Amino acid sequence: MKIKAVRFAKLKVPLVTPFKTALREVSFIEDLVVLIDTECGQIGYGSAASTPVITGDTHQGMIAVIQQFIAPKLVGQEIENINQLTHIIQSTVVGNSSAKAALELAVYDLWGKFYQAPLYKLLGGGNSALKTDITISVDNIDKMLSDCQRAVEQGFDVLKIKIGNNLNQDIERVKAIHAGFAAKAQLRLDVNQGWNAKQTVFALQQLEQAGVVLELVEQPVKSSDIQGLKYITERVSTPIMADESAFSPKQVIQLLELGAVDIINIKLMKTGGLSRAIEIANITAQYQAECMIGCMLEGSIAVAGAAHLASAKAQQISKIDLDGPALGQYDPVQGGVEFSGPQIRLSEAPGLGIESITGLELITNGVWPA
Repeated sequence: MKIKAVRFAKLKVPLVTPFKTALREVSFIEDLVVLIDTECGQIGYGSAASTPVITGDTHQGMIAVIQQFIAPKLVGQEIENINQLTHIIQSTVVGNSSAKAALELAVYDLWGKFYQAPLYKLLGGGNSALKTDITISVDNIDKMLSDCQRAVEQGFDVLKIKIGNNLNQDIERVKAIHAGFAAKAQLRLDVNQGWNAKQTVFALQQLEQAGVVLELVEQPVKSSDIQGLKYITERVSTPIMADESAFSPKQVIQLLELGAVDIINIKLMKTGGLSRAIEIANITAQYQAECMIGCMLEGSIAVAGAAHLASAKAQQISKIDLDGPALGQYDPVQGGVEFSGPQIRLSEAPGLGIESITGLELITNGVWPA
């Protein structure tokens, strides 16, 4: 099964409610879809979100780097040589993690189709049923409480609370949400780099003294502030998780060697796809550290790949934050992984199992070779 061409398309889905963090606000899931065609007629699907404030990647940049540098080396390669394909994707250019992730998803999808098996089984096997949390965007307290209530009514029992734009307001938001929902759901905080180390210690000590119990706090400080993460971890009881500080296996080793964090958040858009995400999961196992599998604001193509990984690496990945499709007003992808509220179910179809995609807008001249 040889790669024949690489094509691009756009996919846009409106959100149920605007997605607000300390870094950005958006109203749509907007994915770049990468389609890899083979000589035998099979198609592999991958996708990536544009998150310039996190990964530095835009859709235009992804298309350019794939067309100019990576696609020329992939065309003509055999799909069964998965390690060779991922090596090409990872080594041809530096950075560009989202572009690499979209390509890796598509080649892994085809790899599953070549062997006629769902991806999670080829990666090691696991449970086909998973459960995710849901994100509550930062907003005024009444709106956040309303969003929490709706999420609980939909069956979610783990809430990921976005904060980080005002320290004192953040503390009051968390206290109010804990008072209203601690008996119904576990609470995770995601600060999105919105505090500094001393602010984080102050806030968490205030919350801990008030009896607020949190499952974890994600990336409270700037991504480069590794010493800040260590400072926080040594002074609070609440587990601290690295997100934007943990893109690569090397960064993960540094964090765990320093004892800077308790948990690592794996995201395919940061790691550059499945191959290095698998490597990171294996590294955390050596350090006996927990992992969470997360996503940016992506649709169900990319999140399906993350779900297959979560199943196959369940011994390392104990927490799941794959709510991207649940935040959209509808899922345009037919077949493959089923997302229904907090429930995620993997199909037994080969690869990612995608059958068709509604609303896919092919990009004019977005084909290599032209």
